[in-house]
Amino acid sequence: MGELRSVRDILQQPGEHAPLAPAPSLTRLDSLTSQAAAAGLDVRTEVEGDTKPLPAPVDAAAFRIVQESLTNVVRHAAATAATVRIRYGDDDLTIQIDDDGEGAAVDPPSTDGGSGIAGMRERVTALGGQLDAGSLPGRGFRVRAQLPVHGGT
Repeated sequence: MGELRSVRDILQQPGEHAPLAPAPSLTRLDSLTSQAAAAGLDVRTEVEGDTKPLPAPVDAAAFRIVQESLTNVVRHAAATAATVRIRYGDDDLTIQIDDDGEGAAVDPPSTDGGSGIAGMRERVTALGGQLDAGSLPGRGFRVRAQLPVHGGT
């Protein structure tokens, strides 16, 4: 613990305090879906595979992808329902968010300080993953990200 405090003290700028909000993590998925539901969206969550600890950058990216996607659905899609699917694979994590909204011809604008689909794509690419986003045939929109896990934490 002493070593950890030393590292924190080195990295922390003078006058800076520890963050008060919990770190972005899929362990907070229920909170994200509850916020979208409170905004009037019927949200269903499906988790496949054995839930396991993820490397912090992967966990944070996954959280931010779900957060940005649900925010876009609520604000821009004119959707009534969305499904969030999380699949824990042996070597990867797949996140997929589908909605029943109008779809989109272009990248929805950024919300809550995010950077929309372009920002999600940058985040995923930086981790060696892949992101696909676009309108579904007929009606709706899908965001699908696949992130390498590289053996856990």
